[in-house]
Amino acid sequence: MREGWTYKKLGDIATFINGDRGKNYPSQKDFVDKGIPFINAGHIMDGEIDFDSMNYITENKYNSLNSGKIVDGDILFCLRGSLGKKAIVKGVAQGAIASSLVIIRCNDVYNQYLFHYLNSSFISSCIYKSNNGSSQPNLSATSVSGYIIPIPSLPEQQSIVAELDKINELISLKKAQLSDLDSLAQSIFYDMFGDPIENEKGWEVKNLSDNVQEMFLGPFGSALKVDSYVEKIDAFCMVYEQKHAIQGRLDLENHFINEEKYNSLRRFEVKGGDFIMSCRGTIGKLYQLPIDAPRGIIHPSLMKIRIKEDAYNSTYFKYMLVKIVANENTNGNCVQMAITAKELGKKSLPLPPLSLQQEFAKRIELIEQQKAQISSTIKDLETLLASRMQYWFD
Repeated sequence: MREGWTYKKLGDIATFINGDRGKNYPSQKDFVDKGIPFINAGHIMDGEIDFDSMNYITENKYNSLNSGKIVDGDILFCLRGSLGKKAIVKGVAQGAIASSLVIIRCNDVYNQYLFHYLNSSFISSCIYKSNNGSSQPNLSATSVSGYIIPIPSLPEQQSIVAELDKINELISLKKAQLSDLDSLAQSIFYDMFGDPIENEKGWEVKNLSDNVQEMFLGPFGSALKVDSYVEKIDAFCMVYEQKHAIQGRLDLENHFINEEKYNSLRRFEVKGGDFIMSCRGTIGKLYQLPIDAPRGIIHPSLMKIRIKEDAYNSTYFKYMLVKIVANENTNGNCVQMAITAKELGKKSLPLPPLSLQQEFAKRIELIEQQKAQISSTIKDLETLLASRMQYWFD
């Protein structure tokens, strides 16, 4: 405990306000294109309220609510599903919350200080301990109101907030730079090759199947079940899954199989340089395995693609194919839930000169170098933020 700080229950320094759960709870007929925001847990992203995906209710419905009306400065805290997800209300004149959230309205504590403390490892442990363990995890406002909160003087609260906000601001700035570089890469692609769907530059087109060495989906689900997995110490190779393609990385919580299972599924092996693409639900996330990627086979939800290097440069191929698949995925305003190698192989794709593809790859490599430097800085800043959070709150 810090000298000079007091320690109080959250319910003693803030008011908890639940959403209206009675007969006045909004139904589908109460939602309109524009009106008063009705915020649920899905509208909270990275500590902010996402108004682009917002639901709105009529003014009459808002006026009929007995509870759950927000004011500027309120903290919204998720009680169901993504436990502990939170955001501060900023610049919203009117709004209301769904029952998956609770309003925490600060009385004797600076709201931004409390918001940072709610991100601490102590609060995370409290949430974990009070989670009821159901398939739809939930908390109660009563349990959250019992969390113990350290309270320094107001000037010290403000000083802590200023320090942590500055680090977060630098992280946001660096992430914005990454986004700008991604936009630049996309701009270079369109400038050099045009839209690969329209092919307005008139490049030669060929079916994808003509320019790949191998392209197929993973094994039938019955051939690779969860009970096929073994501990890493007994592993012969890993299983490449959708999460690797979606996140574009391998340092995740991975699964493994033994040599006997590998031998039965050997035709589904992938090697460094191969592409893996997500093909169930989240379609078209493409990741090229690094040259030193560990031995592995693909999960049924993935497609393996090994290109012919005399036809495609791998960097160009990735940018082009992602755009083609994204277009096919939403063709006719209907989102597909799966894609097959046979379907994809029939697609006629633009085939610019290899020399131009290689020139594009060189320009993208320079951008990737800049991104790597920025990503390293972000990692350092996130480490610093964790350290300062620990210093102040643990």
